[in-house]
Amino acid sequence: MKIIPVITAVLVLAGLYFVVFERETLVGFAQGDAATEQMDDVTASNTTEAETSGESFIGVVAMHSVAQTIDSAVVLRGQTEASRQVTVAAETSGLVISEPLRKGAFVNAGDVMCRLDPGTREATLAETRARLAEAEGRVPEAQAGVIEANARVREAEINLNAARKLSEDGFASETRLASAEAAMDAATAGVQRANSAVVSARAGIEAAQAAVASATRDIEKLEISAPFSGLLETDTAELGALMQPGTPCATIIQLKEIKLVGFVPEADVDKVSVGAIAGARLTSGREVRGRVTFLSRSADELTRTFRVEVTVANDDLSISDGLTADILIASEGRTAHLIAQSSLTLDDDGVLGVRTVSEGDVAKFMPVTLLRDTAEGVWVTDLPETIDIITIGQEFVIDGVRVAPTWTEAKG
Repeated sequence: MKIIPVITAVLVLAGLYFVVFERETLVGFAQGDAATEQMDDVTASNTTEAETSGESFIGVVAMHSVAQTIDSAVVLRGQTEASRQVTVAAETSGLVISEPLRKGAFVNAGDVMCRLDPGTREATLAETRARLAEAEGRVPEAQAGVIEANARVREAEINLNAARKLSEDGFASETRLASAEAAMDAATAGVQRANSAVVSARAGIEAAQAAVASATRDIEKLEISAPFSGLLETDTAELGALMQPGTPCATIIQLKEIKLVGFVPEADVDKVSVGAIAGARLTSGREVRGRVTFLSRSADELTRTFRVEVTVANDDLSISDGLTADILIASEGRTAHLIAQSSLTLDDDGVLGVRTVSEGDVAKFMPVTLLRDTAEGVWVTDLPETIDIITIGQEFVIDGVRVAPTWTEAKG
Protein backbone atom coordinates (compact mmCIF):
# COMPACT_ATOMS: atom_id res chain seq x y z
CA MET A 1 0.00 0.00 0.00
CA LYS A 2 1.28 3.42 -0.97
CA ILE A 3 1.63 5.92 1.88
CA ILE A 4 0.59 9.11 -0.08
CA PRO A 5 -3.07 8.08 -0.75
CA VAL A 6 -3.44 7.12 2.90
CA ILE A 7 -2.15 10.52 4.08
CA THR A 8 -4.44 12.30 1.59
CA ALA A 9 -7.46 10.36 2.86
CA VAL A 10 -6.60 11.21 6.47
CA LEU A 11 -6.31 14.92 5.66
CA VAL A 12 -9.66 14.91 3.81
CA LEU A 13 -11.35 13.21 6.76
CA ALA A 14 -9.82 15.75 9.16
CA GLY A 15 -11.05 18.60 6.98
CA LEU A 16 -14.55 17.18 6.87
CA TYR A 17 -14.53 16.76 10.63
CA PHE A 18 -13.69 20.45 11.18
CA VAL A 19 -16.28 21.62 8.65
CA VAL A 20 -19.09 19.47 10.08
CA PHE A 21 -18.36 19.23 13.81
CA GLU A 22 -16.08 22.21 14.50
CA ARG A 23 -17.71 24.87 12.34
CA GLU A 24 -17.56 27.59 15.01
CA THR A 25 -13.85 26.99 15.53
CA LEU A 26 -13.28 27.16 11.79
CA VAL A 27 -15.24 30.43 11.54
CA GLY A 28 -13.20 31.92 14.33
CA PHE A 29 -10.01 30.96 12.57
CA ALA A 30 -11.14 32.51 9.27
CA GLN A 31 -12.88 35.68 10.48
CA GLY A 32 -11.28 36.44 13.81
CA ASP A 33 -12.24 36.19 17.44
CA ALA A 34 -14.79 39.04 17.31
CA ALA A 35 -16.74 37.40 14.49
CA THR A 36 -16.54 34.06 16.31
CA GLU A 37 -17.94 35.54 19.51
CA GLN A 38 -20.72 37.19 17.51
CA MET A 39 -21.47 33.91 15.73
CA ASP A 40 -21.51 32.10 19.08
CA ASP A 41 -24.03 34.57 20.46
CA VAL A 42 -26.13 34.32 17.32
CA THR A 43 -25.96 30.52 17.34
CA ALA A 44 -26.89 30.32 21.00
CA SER A 45 -29.78 32.70 20.55
CA ASN A 46 -31.00 30.99 17.42
CA THR A 47 -30.64 27.56 19.00
CA THR A 48 -32.90 28.69 21.81
CA GLU A 49 -35.41 29.98 19.28
CA ALA A 50 -35.17 26.76 17.30
CA GLU A 51 -35.74 24.70 20.40
CA THR A 52 -38.72 26.83 21.32
CA SER A 53 -40.34 26.76 17.87
CA GLY A 54 -39.29 23.28 16.98
CA GLU A 55 -37.95 24.50 13.57
CA SER A 56 -34.38 24.45 12.18
CA PHE A 57 -32.74 27.89 11.58
CA ILE A 58 -29.21 28.96 10.67
CA GLY A 59 -27.93 31.95 12.59
CA VAL A 60 -26.53 34.83 10.51
CA VAL A 61 -25.67 38.50 10.99
CA ALA A 62 -27.47 40.92 8.65
CA MET A 63 -28.02 44.63 8.21
CA HIS A 64 -30.75 46.86 6.81
CA SER A 65 -29.20 48.79 3.87
CA VAL A 66 -30.72 51.80 2.10
CA ALA A 67 -29.37 52.87 -1.28
CA GLN A 68 -27.54 56.20 -1.47
CA THR A 69 -26.79 58.47 -4.41
CA ILE A 70 -23.07 58.69 -5.12
CA ASP A 71 -21.20 60.83 -7.59
CA SER A 72 -19.72 59.05 -10.53
CA ALA A 73 -16.75 60.28 -12.53
CA VAL A 74 -14.54 59.29 -15.44
CA VAL A 75 -10.82 59.49 -14.74
CA LEU A 76 -8.43 60.09 -17.64
CA ARG A 77 -4.78 60.86 -18.10
CA GLY A 78 -4.02 63.44 -20.74
CA GLN A 79 -2.14 66.64 -21.42
CA THR A 80 -2.64 70.34 -21.94
CA GLU A 81 -2.87 71.72 -25.44
CA ALA A 82 -2.97 75.27 -26.77
CA SER A 83 -6.43 76.31 -27.88
CA ARG A 84 -5.00 77.60 -31.18
CA GLN A 85 -1.65 77.01 -32.86
CA VAL A 86 -0.54 77.84 -36.38
CA THR A 87 2.66 78.12 -38.36
CA VAL A 88 2.42 81.32 -40.43
CA ALA A 89 4.11 80.91 -43.82
CA ALA A 90 4.98 83.15 -46.77
CA GLU A 91 2.63 83.34 -49.73
CA THR A 92 5.14 84.97 -52.11
CA SER A 93 8.89 85.08 -52.59
CA GLY A 94 11.29 87.76 -51.44
CA LEU A 95 14.08 88.70 -49.02
CA VAL A 96 13.19 89.45 -45.39
CA ILE A 97 13.86 93.13 -44.63
CA SER A 98 12.44 93.27 -41.07
CA GLU A 99 14.24 92.61 -37.79
CA PRO A 100 13.28 89.24 -36.31
CA LEU A 101 11.01 88.88 -33.26
CA ARG A 102 12.27 86.43 -30.67
CA LYS A 103 10.31 83.43 -29.40
CA GLY A 104 8.26 84.08 -26.29
CA ALA A 105 7.26 87.55 -27.47
CA PHE A 106 3.57 88.43 -27.34
CA VAL A 107 1.98 89.66 -30.57
CA ASN A 108 -1.47 91.06 -31.22
CA ALA A 109 -3.68 90.12 -34.12
CA GLY A 110 -2.51 92.03 -37.21
CA ASP A 111 1.04 92.72 -35.98
CA VAL A 112 3.65 92.34 -38.75
CA MET A 113 6.01 89.46 -38.02
CA CYS A 114 7.92 89.32 -41.33
CA ARG A 115 8.26 92.01 -44.06
CA LEU A 116 9.61 91.14 -47.53
CA ASP A 117 11.43 93.27 -50.09
CA PRO A 118 8.89 94.52 -52.70
CA GLY A 119 11.42 94.44 -55.58
CA THR A 120 9.74 95.45 -58.87
CA ARG A 121 6.21 94.85 -57.60
CA GLU A 122 5.43 98.58 -57.35
CA ALA A 123 6.41 99.08 -61.00
CA THR A 124 4.28 96.10 -61.99
CA LEU A 125 1.31 97.60 -60.16
CA ALA A 126 1.79 100.93 -61.94
CA GLU A 127 1.94 99.16 -65.29
CA THR A 128 -1.29 97.24 -64.64
CA ARG A 129 -3.05 100.44 -63.60
CA ALA A 130 -1.95 102.12 -66.85
CA ARG A 131 -3.33 99.21 -68.84
CA LEU A 132 -6.58 99.51 -66.94
CA ALA A 133 -6.83 103.20 -67.85
CA GLU A 134 -6.10 102.36 -71.48
CA ALA A 135 -8.77 99.67 -71.51
CA GLU A 136 -11.28 101.99 -69.94
CA GLY A 137 -10.55 104.57 -72.72
CA ARG A 138 -11.40 102.03 -75.44
CA VAL A 139 -14.96 101.61 -74.28
CA PRO A 140 -16.23 105.09 -75.33
CA GLU A 141 -14.50 104.70 -78.71
CA ALA A 142 -16.17 101.33 -79.24
CA GLN A 143 -19.53 102.72 -78.16
CA ALA A 144 -19.12 105.59 -80.68
CA GLY A 145 -18.46 102.98 -83.38
CA VAL A 146 -21.76 101.31 -82.47
CA ILE A 147 -23.62 104.62 -82.88
CA GLU A 148 -21.98 105.21 -86.27
CA ALA A 149 -22.76 101.68 -87.43
CA ASN A 150 -26.41 102.05 -86.44
CA ALA A 151 -26.57 105.31 -88.44
CA ARG A 152 -25.22 103.53 -91.50
CA VAL A 153 -27.82 100.82 -91.06
CA ARG A 154 -30.60 103.41 -91.07
CA GLU A 155 -29.12 105.11 -94.19
CA ALA A 156 -28.80 101.79 -95.98
CA GLU A 157 -32.37 100.91 -94.99
CA ILE A 158 -33.68 104.17 -96.49
CA ASN A 159 -31.75 103.60 -99.73
CA LEU A 160 -32.98 100.04 -99.95
CA ASN A 161 -36.62 101.05 -99.51
CA ALA A 162 -36.26 103.77 -102.18
CA ALA A 163 -34.60 101.35 -104.61
CA ARG A 164 -37.36 98.79 -104.12
CA LYS A 165 -40.09 101.40 -104.77
CA LEU A 166 -38.40 102.74 -107.90
CA SER A 167 -37.82 99.21 -109.12
CA GLU A 168 -41.49 98.37 -108.67
CA ASP A 169 -42.48 101.49 -110.71
CA GLY A 170 -39.91 100.68 -113.37
CA PHE A 171 -37.69 103.73 -112.66
CA ALA A 172 -34.70 101.80 -111.24
CA SER A 173 -32.73 98.89 -112.53
CA GLU A 174 -32.24 95.57 -110.80
CA THR A 175 -28.58 96.45 -110.41
CA ARG A 176 -29.39 99.46 -108.25
CA LEU A 177 -31.68 97.35 -106.05
CA ALA A 178 -29.00 94.69 -105.58
CA SER A 179 -26.48 97.38 -104.69
CA ALA A 180 -28.84 98.81 -102.03
CA GLU A 181 -29.38 95.36 -100.55
CA ALA A 182 -25.60 94.77 -100.39
CA ALA A 183 -25.13 98.13 -98.65
CA MET A 184 -27.80 97.11 -96.10
CA ASP A 185 -26.01 93.81 -95.37
CA ALA A 186 -22.68 95.62 -94.97
CA ALA A 187 -24.21 98.14 -92.55
CA THR A 188 -25.74 95.33 -90.46
CA ALA A 189 -22.36 93.56 -90.30
CA GLY A 190 -20.78 96.84 -89.22
CA VAL A 191 -23.18 97.04 -86.26
CA GLN A 192 -22.20 93.53 -85.19
CA ARG A 193 -18.49 94.41 -85.43
CA ALA A 194 -19.07 97.57 -83.39
CA ASN A 195 -20.92 95.64 -80.68
CA SER A 196 -18.11 93.09 -80.60
CA ALA A 197 -15.64 95.92 -80.16
CA VAL A 198 -17.60 97.16 -77.12
CA VAL A 199 -17.63 93.66 -75.60
CA SER A 200 -13.90 93.33 -76.26
CA ALA A 201 -13.22 96.71 -74.65
CA ARG A 202 -15.18 95.75 -71.55
CA ALA A 203 -13.34 92.41 -71.36
CA GLY A 204 -10.10 94.33 -71.57
CA ILE A 205 -11.22 96.41 -68.59
CA GLU A 206 -11.99 93.28 -66.55
CA ALA A 207 -8.61 91.75 -67.46
CA ALA A 208 -6.83 94.96 -66.51
CA GLN A 209 -8.75 95.11 -63.21
CA ALA A 210 -7.76 91.52 -62.45
CA ALA A 211 -4.12 92.35 -63.16
CA VAL A 212 -4.29 95.36 -60.82
CA ALA A 213 -5.91 93.23 -58.09
CA SER A 214 -3.25 90.53 -58.50
CA ALA A 215 -0.40 93.04 -58.31
CA THR A 216 -2.01 94.71 -55.28
CA ARG A 217 -2.50 91.37 -53.51
CA ASP A 218 1.10 90.39 -54.25
CA ILE A 219 2.25 93.58 -52.53
CA GLU A 220 -0.03 92.87 -49.54
CA LYS A 221 1.60 89.44 -49.18
CA LEU A 222 4.91 91.15 -48.48
CA GLU A 223 3.76 91.75 -44.88
CA ILE A 224 3.15 88.52 -42.95
CA SER A 225 0.90 89.35 -39.99
CA ALA A 226 -0.26 87.49 -36.88
CA PRO A 227 -3.70 85.94 -37.48
CA PHE A 228 -4.59 86.17 -33.76
CA SER A 229 -3.10 87.37 -30.49
CA GLY A 230 -0.70 84.95 -28.89
CA LEU A 231 2.87 83.99 -28.06
CA LEU A 232 5.62 83.27 -30.55
CA GLU A 233 6.75 79.69 -30.16
CA THR A 234 9.69 80.24 -32.56
CA ASP A 235 11.79 83.18 -33.75
CA THR A 236 10.49 84.91 -36.84
CA ALA A 237 12.49 84.61 -40.07
CA GLU A 238 15.94 86.20 -39.90
CA LEU A 239 16.80 89.46 -41.65
CA GLY A 240 18.05 88.75 -45.20
CA ALA A 241 16.55 85.26 -45.39
CA LEU A 242 15.06 84.31 -48.75
CA MET A 243 11.41 83.35 -48.40
CA GLN A 244 9.56 81.18 -50.90
CA PRO A 245 5.83 80.37 -50.93
CA GLY A 246 5.27 78.00 -48.00
CA THR A 247 8.44 78.98 -46.10
CA PRO A 248 7.57 79.37 -42.36
CA CYS A 249 7.80 82.84 -40.87
CA ALA A 250 6.99 81.83 -37.27
CA THR A 251 4.80 79.60 -35.11
CA ILE A 252 2.25 81.33 -32.88
CA ILE A 253 0.13 79.77 -30.12
CA GLN A 254 -2.81 81.10 -28.15
CA LEU A 255 -2.93 80.19 -24.45
CA LYS A 256 -5.67 82.51 -23.18
CA GLU A 257 -7.73 79.35 -23.09
CA ILE A 258 -6.06 75.97 -22.66
CA LYS A 259 -7.41 72.58 -23.64
CA LEU A 260 -7.09 69.43 -21.55
CA VAL A 261 -7.00 66.54 -23.99
CA GLY A 262 -7.60 62.93 -23.02
CA PHE A 263 -8.98 59.73 -24.52
CA VAL A 264 -12.05 57.98 -23.09
CA PRO A 265 -12.31 54.16 -23.28
CA GLU A 266 -15.33 52.93 -25.22
CA ALA A 267 -16.75 51.43 -22.00
CA ASP A 268 -16.99 54.93 -20.43
CA VAL A 269 -17.84 57.08 -23.45
CA ASP A 270 -21.56 57.10 -22.60
CA LYS A 271 -20.72 58.64 -19.21
CA VAL A 272 -19.19 61.75 -20.80
CA SER A 273 -21.25 64.56 -22.34
CA VAL A 274 -20.41 67.97 -23.80
CA GLY A 275 -20.89 70.66 -21.16
CA ALA A 276 -20.06 68.39 -18.22
CA ILE A 277 -17.96 69.88 -15.42
CA ALA A 278 -14.38 68.61 -15.34
CA GLY A 279 -11.26 69.20 -13.32
CA ALA A 280 -7.62 68.28 -13.57
CA ARG A 281 -4.47 68.12 -11.51
CA LEU A 282 -1.33 69.19 -13.35
CA THR A 283 2.13 67.76 -12.72
CA SER A 284 2.95 70.85 -10.66
CA GLY A 285 0.10 70.01 -8.28
CA ARG A 286 -2.07 72.87 -9.51
CA GLU A 287 -5.76 72.09 -9.85
CA VAL A 288 -7.90 73.64 -12.60
CA ARG A 289 -11.56 73.41 -13.58
CA GLY A 290 -13.44 73.72 -16.84
CA ARG A 291 -16.10 72.12 -19.00
CA VAL A 292 -16.10 69.48 -21.71
CA THR A 293 -16.27 71.29 -25.06
CA PHE A 294 -15.66 68.40 -27.45
CA LEU A 295 -16.29 64.66 -27.53
CA SER A 296 -15.26 62.72 -30.61
CA ARG A 297 -17.90 60.55 -32.25
CA SER A 298 -15.29 58.44 -34.01
CA ALA A 299 -13.07 56.01 -32.14
CA ASP A 300 -9.36 55.67 -32.75
CA GLU A 301 -8.84 52.60 -34.93
CA LEU A 302 -5.95 51.25 -32.84
CA THR A 303 -6.88 52.10 -29.24
CA ARG A 304 -10.69 52.17 -29.57
CA THR A 305 -10.79 55.34 -27.49
CA PHE A 306 -12.56 58.66 -28.05
CA ARG A 307 -10.89 62.07 -27.91
CA VAL A 308 -12.33 64.46 -25.33
CA GLU A 309 -11.38 68.12 -24.80
CA VAL A 310 -11.91 70.23 -21.68
CA THR A 311 -11.53 74.00 -22.03
CA VAL A 312 -9.98 75.86 -19.08
CA ALA A 313 -9.49 79.62 -18.64
CA ASN A 314 -5.83 80.70 -18.66
CA ASP A 315 -5.95 84.50 -18.65
CA ASP A 316 -2.55 84.84 -16.97
CA LEU A 317 -0.95 82.40 -19.48
CA SER A 318 0.52 80.44 -16.58
CA ILE A 319 -0.47 77.02 -17.96
CA SER A 320 1.88 75.86 -20.69
CA ASP A 321 1.21 73.64 -23.66
CA GLY A 322 2.06 69.94 -23.30
CA LEU A 323 1.78 69.46 -19.51
CA THR A 324 0.64 66.07 -18.21
CA ALA A 325 -2.75 66.24 -16.48
CA ASP A 326 -4.94 63.84 -14.51
CA ILE A 327 -8.45 64.67 -15.71
CA LEU A 328 -11.66 63.97 -13.78
CA ILE A 329 -14.95 64.38 -15.68
CA ALA A 330 -18.19 64.42 -13.70
CA SER A 331 -21.00 62.17 -14.86
CA GLU A 332 -24.53 61.43 -13.71
CA GLY A 333 -24.72 60.02 -10.15
CA ARG A 334 -26.06 56.51 -9.40
CA THR A 335 -27.73 54.90 -6.42
CA ALA A 336 -25.72 52.20 -4.69
CA HIS A 337 -25.29 50.37 -1.38
CA LEU A 338 -22.15 50.61 0.78
CA ILE A 339 -21.26 47.20 2.21
CA ALA A 340 -18.21 45.44 3.61
CA GLN A 341 -16.17 43.65 0.98
CA SER A 342 -16.42 40.45 3.04
CA SER A 343 -20.19 40.47 2.43
CA LEU A 344 -19.65 39.64 -1.24
CA THR A 345 -19.95 36.04 -2.33
CA LEU A 346 -20.25 33.93 -5.49
CA ASP A 347 -23.06 31.67 -6.63
CA ASP A 348 -22.57 28.27 -8.23
CA ASP A 349 -22.06 29.90 -11.64
CA GLY A 350 -19.36 32.25 -10.36
CA VAL A 351 -21.60 35.35 -10.42
CA LEU A 352 -20.67 38.05 -7.89
CA GLY A 353 -23.44 38.99 -5.45
CA VAL A 354 -24.70 39.05 -1.88
CA ARG A 355 -26.92 36.82 0.24
CA THR A 356 -30.03 38.62 1.45
CA VAL A 357 -32.79 37.96 3.95
CA SER A 358 -35.99 37.83 1.94
CA GLU A 359 -39.60 37.66 3.10
CA GLY A 360 -40.13 34.94 5.69
CA ASP A 361 -36.48 35.08 6.81
CA VAL A 362 -35.37 32.99 3.84
CA ALA A 363 -31.88 33.37 2.35
CA LYS A 364 -31.73 34.58 -1.26
CA PHE A 365 -28.79 35.29 -3.56
CA MET A 366 -28.86 38.55 -5.56
CA PRO A 367 -26.23 39.51 -8.17
CA VAL A 368 -24.58 42.95 -7.90
CA THR A 369 -22.35 45.23 -9.95
CA LEU A 370 -19.26 46.62 -8.23
CA LEU A 371 -18.99 50.39 -8.75
CA ARG A 372 -16.20 51.57 -6.51
CA ASP A 373 -13.84 50.27 -3.84
CA THR A 374 -13.19 52.64 -0.90
CA ALA A 375 -11.59 52.48 2.52
CA GLU A 376 -15.05 52.30 4.11
CA GLY A 377 -16.21 49.43 1.92
CA VAL A 378 -17.42 48.74 -1.59
CA TRP A 379 -20.27 50.44 -3.45
CA VAL A 380 -22.54 47.99 -5.29
CA THR A 381 -25.61 48.50 -7.44
CA ASP A 382 -28.39 46.47 -9.13
CA LEU A 383 -30.11 45.98 -5.76
CA PRO A 384 -33.51 47.30 -4.59
CA GLU A 385 -33.75 50.66 -2.79
CA THR A 386 -33.87 48.89 0.59
CA ILE A 387 -32.44 45.44 1.18
CA ASP A 388 -31.43 43.20 4.07
CA ILE A 389 -27.92 41.92 3.40
CA ILE A 390 -26.29 39.02 5.26
CA THR A 391 -22.84 40.18 6.38
CA ILE A 392 -21.71 37.12 8.39
CA GLY A 393 -22.71 33.55 7.68
CA GLN A 394 -23.57 34.02 4.00
CA GLU A 395 -21.20 31.23 3.02
CA PHE A 396 -23.17 28.68 5.10
CA VAL A 397 -26.60 29.22 3.55
CA ILE A 398 -28.12 28.74 0.12
CA ASP A 399 -31.31 29.98 -1.49
CA GLY A 400 -34.43 28.87 0.35
CA VAL A 401 -32.71 28.14 3.69
CA ARG A 402 -34.46 29.61 6.76
CA VAL A 403 -32.22 31.98 8.73
CA ALA A 404 -32.43 33.68 12.10
CA PRO A 405 -30.73 37.06 11.55
CA THR A 406 -29.13 39.27 14.16
CA TRP A 407 -29.26 42.86 12.94
CA THR A 408 -26.39 45.34 12.86
CA GLU A 409 -26.18 48.96 11.74
CA ALA A 410 -25.52 49.67 8.09
CA LYS A 411 -22.39 51.48 6.99
CA GLY A 412 -22.77 55.23 6.64
